[in-house]
Amino acid sequence: MAILSISRRTARTVRILGVASASAALALGAAGNALACNIKEFSAEAKCDGEKGVIVVTDKDPSRTEAVVSVFLQNNGADAREVGELTVKGSREGTTITFAEDWQPNATYRIHVKAGKDGKLVNEDIKPNLTTPSTACKTETPSTPATPSAPETPAPSATESETPSESPSESESESAAPTASASENTTAPAGSENNAPSPAVGDSNLAETGADSNTGMIAGIAAALVVVGGGAVFFGMRRRGANSNR
Repeated sequence: MAILSISRRTARTVRILGVASASAALALGAAGNALACNIKEFSAEAKCDGEKGVIVVTDKDPSRTEAVVSVFLQNNGADAREVGELTVKGSREGTTITFAEDWQPNATYRIHVKAGKDGKLVNEDIKPNLTTPSTACKTETPSTPATPSAPETPAPSATESETPSESPSESESESAAPTASASENTTAPAGSENNAPSPAVGDSNLAETGADSNTGMIAGIAAALVVVGGGAVFFGMRRRGANSNR
């Protein structure tokens, strides 16, 4: 009877220890699962760094398991290009990594997380995909026209300087043309007078003797001729009278 009672007590003790061990194992397993890396501990956000866009991924894994984060730009549900790939070790407070990406408004990005050996702990995307804001980081401001208060007067080009100088020359040539024609017109009558028939010699001499110094000489010659003529007539008449007396 004594042996039987001891065995029952031993069995009961072993049973109690087994239940306690199982409970401890379950507790440790739950704690291990709680400390293991999980995709829910990762988040992503599109932000602005000044005038440039960035994508920030935060890892709040308290186990500090190393994870590889890859970011892809989506186009019609497919990867258009890979933005980049960075490694992160999370923390209870959260560890962030930044991808430089000048994102466009309403763009979609897929963020993939791979943790543990060969991705045994985590190997999936952050759900849902990241959609950027509807406003870009840098807004293009319309260019304002230059104020007319301080315009810079450009130096006159060679063409502009030559143009005014040519105009006066043309005007001078035009003004010179009438002068030449006027001189031709004024000289034309002189040519016509030269081409006109010359007056008779007597007319020209009479015109010239009107106030010439040869007038006295001509008058003397005429008087001499008159005297000679008169003398000839006188001697002729006298000779005729002598002949008649005979």
